[in-house]
Amino acid sequence: MKAIGIPAGSSGHDAAALADLELAAPVARGQDILVSVQAVSVNPIDIKMRGARPQADGRPRILGWDAAGIVIDTGPEVTLFAPGDRVYYAGSITRTGSNAELHLADQRLVARMPASLDFAQAAALPVASLAAWEALFERMHISTTGSDAGKTLLVIGGAGGVGSMAIQLASIVGRLRVIATASRPASQAWCSELGAELIIDHRTDLVPQLAGKDIPGVDYILCLSDTDRYFSTMARLIKPHGHICALVESASPLPMNELRGKSASFSWEGMFTRSLHATPDMIEQHRILERVAALVDAGRLRSTTQVCLDGMTADNLRKAHALVEDGGVIGKVVLARQACASCSTTQILEN
Repeated sequence: MKAIGIPAGSSGHDAAALADLELAAPVARGQDILVSVQAVSVNPIDIKMRGARPQADGRPRILGWDAAGIVIDTGPEVTLFAPGDRVYYAGSITRTGSNAELHLADQRLVARMPASLDFAQAAALPVASLAAWEALFERMHISTTGSDAGKTLLVIGGAGGVGSMAIQLASIVGRLRVIATASRPASQAWCSELGAELIIDHRTDLVPQLAGKDIPGVDYILCLSDTDRYFSTMARLIKPHGHICALVESASPLPMNELRGKSASFSWEGMFTRSLHATPDMIEQHRILERVAALVDAGRLRSTTQVCLDGMTADNLRKAHALVEDGGVIGKVVLARQACASCSTTQILEN
């Protein structure tokens, strides 16, 4: 099968290392489904994993953790899917990635993709939707039934993939008042379009900006940017008994005592925790993606595909990595065997 990856023994520090490869086709066993991949999207985790050490066994490294495609075979333990199903999912960082013609994924991490979307639009959703859902509703325990309606959420880094889904999920499912940070007119407009009531600029101090809007504090904060840089600011802004959740690992120990006086909570969100540790509740990611698909098909959530490159080739993947690595892309960058009509490489916007 055709795949795109880093050849055996090569360093992936530069996107130029990504190459078209020919590999043996995988075989579905156990709870795995075999997917004919039709579209993938690129996430910051792809950039991080690209720079990891070459595999000790000398195999090429295939990246990619967002995919949409068609089931063509199933392992003997599979009960949720059958050949012909159109699915979307975020795979496991412990396994070969989805930047390939064929890909194996555990059925517990997969769901049927929204019927109203094409593959390119669906491929943008899994990683970002799962990270946002888990952060909001599992880590910070925001109610999915409206019990926390009217409370405030600050999303630091609102225009990226996870931020774009968090704004939607928090406002639509959680019924929260969402404040998002964005620095450029295009990204500010994007956050507003997705449901943020107020946009502030993360390039300057957040505290006086909110104070100027008579908002001395917020109930929840989702930090999708530099955790070290924003921690003390978040400690000042969080209300007593509030909750902060961060996705980006810190470079040094965080000053947790700054939260003590407010009895505020802090959580990490790691979207790959369930698959990395094969937790007993891995099936929850299947269920979350099912709920997201239902919300999309009901017209309540939208895909965040903004840049779609036509053709799953090494050249296009190198371009996609460069865009994500450089920053400035609103929403998600997708590669598809057949590009969606609503997306264009001209839609490269600032965050």
